[in-house]
Amino acid sequence: MCGIAGWASFDRDLAGHRDVLAAMTATMACRGPDDEGLFVDGPVALGHRRLAVLDPVGSKQPMTAYGDGRPLATITFCGEVYNFAALRTELAGHGHRFRTSGDTEVVLQAYLRWGEDLADRLDGMFAFAVWDHRSRELLLVRDRMGVKPLYYHRTADGVLFGSEPKAVLAHPAVRRTVDADGLSEALDMVKTPGHAVFSALAELRPGHTLRVSTSGTVQRRYWALRAEEHTDDLDTTISTVRELLSDAVRAQLVSDVPLCTLLSGGLDSSAITALAARHSPGRIRSFSVDFADAATVFTPDAVRGGADAPFAREVAAHVGSDHHEVLLDSAGLTDPAVRAAVLGAVDLPPAYWGDMWPSLYLLSCAIREHATVALSGESADELFGGYRWFHNPSAIGADTFPWLTSGSARYFGGTSLLDRGLVAKLDLPSRRESAYRDALAEVPRLAGESGTQRRMRELSYLNLTRFVQTLLDRKDRMSMAAGLEVRVPFCDHRLVQYVFGVPWAWKSFDGREKSLLRAAVADLLPRSVLERPKTPYPATLDTGYEKALRAELARVDADPDAPVRPLLDRERVRALLAKPLREQSRSYDRGGLEMALWLNSWLDRYRIRLDL
Repeated sequence: MCGIAGWASFDRDLAGHRDVLAAMTATMACRGPDDEGLFVDGPVALGHRRLAVLDPVGSKQPMTAYGDGRPLATITFCGEVYNFAALRTELAGHGHRFRTSGDTEVVLQAYLRWGEDLADRLDGMFAFAVWDHRSRELLLVRDRMGVKPLYYHRTADGVLFGSEPKAVLAHPAVRRTVDADGLSEALDMVKTPGHAVFSALAELRPGHTLRVSTSGTVQRRYWALRAEEHTDDLDTTISTVRELLSDAVRAQLVSDVPLCTLLSGGLDSSAITALAARHSPGRIRSFSVDFADAATVFTPDAVRGGADAPFAREVAAHVGSDHHEVLLDSAGLTDPAVRAAVLGAVDLPPAYWGDMWPSLYLLSCAIREHATVALSGESADELFGGYRWFHNPSAIGADTFPWLTSGSARYFGGTSLLDRGLVAKLDLPSRRESAYRDALAEVPRLAGESGTQRRMRELSYLNLTRFVQTLLDRKDRMSMAAGLEVRVPFCDHRLVQYVFGVPWAWKSFDGREKSLLRAAVADLLPRSVLERPKTPYPATLDTGYEKALRAELARVDADPDAPVRPLLDRERVRALLAKPLREQSRSYDRGGLEMALWLNSWLDRYRIRLDL
């Protein structure tokens, strides 16, 4: 796992701009704390920050392949290719020779063999760039599900790119402007594929390539979800899901550095941990997170029916993992250094689930003391129908994104303290409507499909392409900020494609959420976990956390130079500050407060120019 950056400028020689490339690459030191590499050749400059996971001694990047003493192609690569051993054997059969034992050289040689079509052959999470010395073209590639990020900026004579916005923003020619559409993107819980909030940036869409040459840029989609007739019976479907998930976990356990799992005690992470325990040659490590006072202050609500810790301990004992509990407190979550690290990793205001960003960062830091790689359960809810909105008739029938309907919208409300005129000008409802129509137009359908099956296919597609990306972004940024690589077996594209085609009735055949997954791993887990309702990632209930946020908001409100001040409804801010604290502080009641503070920090630190 790594961070990549680069610059192609076909009208100049970049040899004199090595310092700019170095500055772009250095912004991602946290993503790659183990090594740094720079490559400059005429119109192209490639940078790399390395987190050594496979072949720690070798596989230095950027890496160049030679033929007859001449350079053929150079790569800067981020991610993991899980089928690299099989590809290496296939390529060796074609006469390719290897100097290293990692996956980077396999990808480079695969490019020499198959060109841009190599993307179809890669199984993994990745974002990389290949400079072809022969054709003088640059190729950018992103994995199918968008697990690994990749941003770019088109220039008059080429392109700038990086794993994170900060790498591109470090170039002196890139303006840090955010227009009304960009601010709306930052404020709303709708991930628009390709959108990057900053006016100058775009994000390469999952499953796409971008070829850059003197003729301009050409973007191509190499993978998309397909609507296919499902011919397996229920028993075969359950066994196939188990086989695909087991294969994904087994493949993702390959590592030359210490590895672990994230274990909440929910169905998803428990299934991953149980399978990892079965496939690991030694005892698997597992980590969970909780809050120091959770045992005394936790009370069930409509979202969380029970604390995680007892279930995580039970699973750990059941599968025999070496389990570790990471306890956090409000002082850590509100520590200015921690919040600065979070903002510096995201490059955007991380308002939704506000405390969950610093908590995930702190968890990642704690894990990094013991392991470099972790397996996590993201995407299971989107894939198997785990969220409440998959089972709420009003959300299913609503003509919008289901997570933004009345039953769920309060969890993603971040505009409550913003100026009403600004909110009206941004017109989030119209933007949502347009984004929703665009998403629906993409949904693949079977001929004659109608009714419930048609609608549930739409909801599955919306969740797998518009919602899960927010979770993958959060996991990538918070883990990589701590130098931790997180792998997501539920994002295996073979598993995703297979389950997407399964009739909805089978995904809830026992009358519950995630029936298919539960049946597929029933023999692996304690009954208590199999029967446990869906529970989200933990959030602090400590009123001390909200009290600290309010104190910071009061300072912002009193500071005439605070950049967010003109965007706020001052009366609402003061009404919130005067409001008594509840006995427990819930994350869904803090959305506006979190947004105001993160916006202020973002505008100040990144010197944002708002073009509204």
